[in-house]
Amino acid sequence: MSTQTRSAAEAILDGIGGADNIASFTHCATRLRFQLNDSSKVNKEALEAIPKVLGAVPQGGSSYQVVIGGDVATVYDEINALPAMKDGGASDADIKAAARAKAKGKVPFMDEFFEYLSDSFRPILGVLLGASLIIAFASILDAFGIVDFRAPDKPASWFFVDAMWRSVFYFLPLMVAYNAGKKLRIDPWVPAAIMAALLTPEFLNLTENPAVQCVVNDTLGTEQCTIPIFGMTMQLPDYGGNVFVPLMMAYVAALVYRFFQKIIPTSIHMVFVPFFTMLIVIPLTAFLIGPFGVWAGNGIGAGLSWMNDNVPFVFALAIPMLYPFLVPLGLHWPLNALMLVNIQTLGYDFIQGPMGAWNFACFGATAAVLALSIRDKDTVMRQTSGSALAAGLLGGVSEPSLYGIHLRYKRIYPRMLVGCFAGGLTVALLTLGSNGITTDAFVFTSLLTISVFNPMLKYVIAIAVAFVVAFIAVFISGYRTPEERAAQKAAAAGASAAALDDAPAEAAAPDTAAEAPAETETVITSPAEGEVVPMAEINDPVFSAGTLGDGVGVIPASDEVYAPVSGVIVSAMKTGHAYGIKTESGVEVLVHIGINTVKMKGEGFAPAVKKGDTIKAGELLATVDFGAVRAAGYDTTIVVAVTNTKALAEVTPAGIKKATAGDTIITATR
Repeated sequence: MSTQTRSAAEAILDGIGGADNIASFTHCATRLRFQLNDSSKVNKEALEAIPKVLGAVPQGGSSYQVVIGGDVATVYDEINALPAMKDGGASDADIKAAARAKAKGKVPFMDEFFEYLSDSFRPILGVLLGASLIIAFASILDAFGIVDFRAPDKPASWFFVDAMWRSVFYFLPLMVAYNAGKKLRIDPWVPAAIMAALLTPEFLNLTENPAVQCVVNDTLGTEQCTIPIFGMTMQLPDYGGNVFVPLMMAYVAALVYRFFQKIIPTSIHMVFVPFFTMLIVIPLTAFLIGPFGVWAGNGIGAGLSWMNDNVPFVFALAIPMLYPFLVPLGLHWPLNALMLVNIQTLGYDFIQGPMGAWNFACFGATAAVLALSIRDKDTVMRQTSGSALAAGLLGGVSEPSLYGIHLRYKRIYPRMLVGCFAGGLTVALLTLGSNGITTDAFVFTSLLTISVFNPMLKYVIAIAVAFVVAFIAVFISGYRTPEERAAQKAAAAGASAAALDDAPAEAAAPDTAAEAPAETETVITSPAEGEVVPMAEINDPVFSAGTLGDGVGVIPASDEVYAPVSGVIVSAMKTGHAYGIKTESGVEVLVHIGINTVKMKGEGFAPAVKKGDTIKAGELLATVDFGAVRAAGYDTTIVVAVTNTKALAEVTPAGIKKATAGDTIITATR
């Protein structure tokens, strides 16, 4: 090995804090991956000054990645060969024990909590945006007096429109349970099925059973019913729209699921692990987890009612400060009942006014993210934040902003809370000695519903303050952490800590095509039957930004993956999930099977080729158990990227929506 490589290895080991600071150490196709004993010992600036290092990227807690590129295996071997590494002496058991004992960050619970929330909601952002835009459309018609969107006797057509958006929010528990199961790496359909049991007509119709006993909650004005089941008392709440219950349930289900995976023979896992998990967790949820979630929400509602009666100034501050924590967990739903009771009994509601300060602080933070994404030319975030902002300002729906943006970037929340506090304080100061800001209608707090609040001017001032303060706080500080900005910088340099998990570096060198014939056209075909999606829609920031070149994604409908071009296999990961193919004309094509599937360590992947093989378009590249990929919680999209796009005259996707294996999906012209 070269002296330069050995010097780089020594410098990396020194920059990472020495051999004693390394708990475990591996690599993918472009990066060195470290698990450290103490991440504070890392000298990031020294690492990035090393010639062979493209970027040094903290991953949170004890994880650290050093981006190398195509020479990563050589550098990895050289580091392992250093005398200091041979003297480390930590056993595999010691490493695993240390990994279990170490905290993930300064506040490990919060790190895990926000990650769990974010990954449970991010996949449903699209349907939340779709539903919220339907609400916005209906709100516009309502504002112009075309239809009374909230009238109980509105035409049947508008009840149908209601169903179009209410379906998303009512069945949100099922979607959340599914995603939470994926996040926890169990079969996601098991927690989804458990939650579905509590939303079936059979469960809901238990309230009509003669054995049911109901009492009225005087504070919330709602009916709470119980029924004896197998000699035990079961509560019968409506779980529609509740997300706190599925989040708790999925966590418990994962513990039970993994327990049975350990004790049941592998050959019968498919039948008996889901069976016993459902048999235990459905009753546990119905009798304990579900009622606890509903009880927590009802308790919050009762507490707020008391607070408004006795300490209204504090109430005006508390509402916008509490909602950012209630909404992500679905604990705000019981307050909707309290709002309706207020309107029915008092003729007005006192919660929605100060709640508007929270909503517009949320929208102000989203507006700041939109402004920053425009400045940074971040197309994906611009689309996400733009849609979320439109849904918020026009429809009054905060979930797209929360689940799509704010819970993903931890820097946003503290700054958004400053806007919440500023708006709440404005409400409190402007309404001293009065009933606060009230409304006689149950509405989504948006620009289109400002006129229903009284006094309107004070309401406008309060939400404007909340919006502007949150906007300024997020815009000035940015929404990405230093680690996330470092990852973005590394991606701009040609590698990403977020998604270059395994992209074959040999297939990404544009200079190798320099001697290819000019003015040639290469047809790139679909590697599998399935839905074709634009690169910008792929659920990976580096692929979607085009960092690895132009291309498309294919969501496979079968387990066979075929070569999209004829050429030489210049790289083939041992895990079987990524291949680089170079054609005779010099076009370099990356076939990346799934997102982050390097973490499956080859499980479910059966390669049909190896590096150095010659392959023809349409020949089998690999066989993949996509069911196992989905069950492990990973996206199955096959990314087909032309990695030397910049060396070519043009790379043009075919623009088709569906493809069978062999259909043209991209044309590359030299």
